[in-house]
This record gives sequence, structure tokens and C-alpha cells, in this order.
Amino acid sequence: MKKLGIIALALFIQQVSAQTNRFVYQVTMKPDAENKTDIKTENAYLDISPEKSVFYSENRIKRDSIMQKAFQGGGGRGNINRDQMESLRTNINYTVEKDKTNQKTYFKDRIGRDLYSYEEDRPLVWKISSETTKIGEYKVQKAETDFAGRKWTAWFTTDLPYQDGPYKFGGLPGLVVKAEDDKGDYSFDLMKNYKVAEFPTLNQFGNTLKVKRMDFVKQQQKFKSDPMSFMTQGTGGISAPMRIGGGRGPGGGGNENPADMRKRMEERVKEEAKKNTNPIELQ
Repeated sequence: MKKLGIIALALFIQQVSAQTNRFVYQVTMKPDAENKTDIKTENAYLDISPEKSVFYSENRIKRDSIMQKAFQGGGGRGNINRDQMESLRTNINYTVEKDKTNQKTYFKDRIGRDLYSYEEDRPLVWKISSETTKIGEYKVQKAETDFAGRKWTAWFTTDLPYQDGPYKFGGLPGLVVKAEDDKGDYSFDLMKNYKVAEFPTLNQFGNTLKVKRMDFVKQQQKFKSDPMSFMTQGTGGISAPMRIGGGRGPGGGGNENPADMRKRMEERVKEEAKKNTNPIELQ
């Protein structure tokens, strides 16, 4: 019995140590360059394990859960509460994954129908200050960096055994508790943390295309300038018809006129583009 007790304790310790640590950040954004009073605020998760970390929107995982339940129930999109989905819209459509073993950072974001993934090729160079303060319960130290056209100030703590942070921030001798650019357009503030059993599965609709960062930027610009032409093109520029309307699957639109649906989609994409003229990365 004593041996069984020791084995059970060992298994319990192993299970606890294998758990993922979730850090919840409040992300504040001013995505519209023409209207800085339009402030968007939402929560994002930084899930950390010994092997990797993933940063993504809280609303995204909630939307994914609603859609998955609807399709599992056999009703498809018809079972989805559109008002609820609208309340969970996110400005953080991307995910950032950091590979601890290889010290590499991967960025994933959707352009049109497909998911694009690239390896970040710009290392973060920090200037660490001797200045310290306290944020919440943590003693933090100041660090600064220039990245992607913005000057960032971060406050990190060594009170927690992690060298990581929200978005692409990392490489400091501690966990980033707060990060803000000098214009006050974007900020990340640690709110709380707790353990979860494992990383959630994020729905990956469409193809996943691995590209270089500059290729991603070019494709993003093409989409913004002419979204509908972009979406009717297949991978590599090969023409492929986009499914609009018809059927009951994820691309189904019931009996809606395809031309009307196409026009509505184009107007929505252009409207969203107008409201996202102040991206987190300016270069």
C-alpha cells in the first residue's frame, strides 16, 4: 500500500508539472488611425508550457467553441446565435507561437480563405534599465525596444519562473507584466494567471500556407487593395472559384443570391480595412 501511495504521489506531481500555465492579458488597441477615441479592449491568453507558448484571443476560443458545438449538433451555421458571435468579435485574429527548444517565434494570421504562417526574422533587442517599480503584486524592471516601427516599453518580473511575454515579446530575464508603445496605441497588461490541463485546439479553417514574412506582408496588401479578387484566386495565383452561397456547410448561404452575398462580403471587408489603419506593426 505504501508503494502504491508513492506511485500515486509521483503521478500526481508529474501531472501537475505537465500542466500549462495561462496568463490573461488585457489588450488595449486604437486600430483606427483617423479616430484614436475608438478604443478596443479585450482579453488574450498566453499559455506557457516547458516546450512552447501560444498567445491568442480569448474571444476566438469562445467563438470556436460555439461553432464546434453547432456543427457537432448537426445544425451547422443555422444553430449559431449570431448576436452571441457578434459580441465575441475580436481584433486579435492572429496567434503567436514561441518554440522554446529552437528559440523561434511563429506568427499565424488569416488572409481571405487561408491561414498564413511565417517565422519572425527580426530579433528583439532590449535595452534593460535599472529602474524598478511594482505593478500589482509583482516587482518589475523596465526594458525598452524598437520593433516593427514602434518604440516599446516593457516591465518584466523575475518573481515568476518564465522568460516570455504577450504578442512577440520575449527574450527578457523574466515575464512581461506590462508592455506599451510610446504613442499609447497598444498596451498589454497582465491581469491574472492560473493553470489549465492542456493547450486548447484552435480551429484552422482553410489551408495553412507557410511563407516568408515579407511574402505575408505582400499578400496582406493585395487582400486590402482588392479583397474579392484575392479570395477568388487559388494558392500560387491559380484561379479557383470561391464558394459563395448554396448548401448548408460552413460556406453555405442558403438561398441568398451569390452576387448579393459577394457584394455584401466585399463591403464588409473594405469597412473593416478602413477601421484597421493603425496596425500593431507599422513596418
